[in-house]
Amino acid sequence: MTGTPVGVIDGHPLYRAALARLVAEAPDLDLCVASGSVAHFVAGRRCVNCLVLLDLGLPRVNGVAAVRAVTGLGHRVLALSAEASREEVRAVLAAGAVGYLGKHAEAEEILAAVREVAAGSRFVSTVLVNAPVSNGLELSERELEVLRCLATGERDEDIARRLRISIRTVRSYLDRIRDKTGLRRRSALTRYAIEQGLIVPAGYSPA
Repeated sequence: MTGTPVGVIDGHPLYRAALARLVAEAPDLDLCVASGSVAHFVAGRRCVNCLVLLDLGLPRVNGVAAVRAVTGLGHRVLALSAEASREEVRAVLAAGAVGYLGKHAEAEEILAAVREVAAGSRFVSTVLVNAPVSNGLELSERELEVLRCLATGERDEDIARRLRISIRTVRSYLDRIRDKTGLRRRSALTRYAIEQGLIVPAGYSPA
């Protein structure tokens, strides 16, 4: 193996298989093991100094305990979760995880996060850091992030570059946002984002 060794621990078979395939196909990453539980991962001992993509929603073990078990073996942990509060993420980072990524992330963002952490940095989804308490329309994490970028005046090309996704993917998210909000113009979406607390321009006062 010549790339960064990566392990996967996830309780959902389909997501685990997709994540393992994504890692295995990356030329600079080496998949060591894909396991459905921390116990199986620990028992196998097939990884040495790995970066482990760890599901925080594993059955019968809480996220903090899972992080401590894996980091206790000398591995780095990039935590994954379909839903996690700021408090939960702070707790797993305090327990030793070097990053957090939502499971709604696109393949491009997952790989970018893995590479950033492998290079020695921390990675925490900007959606978690900046998301409002409630958006009322059930916009996904990624849709909120795209909407926030749009509301700050970024073009589709800028959003794609910032989020490390394709322009086509950006436009697909924008179509979904427009369908959910019923708003078509960028100016209307910007006002909506402001009213939802996604951005707070200086001097802004809602009508």
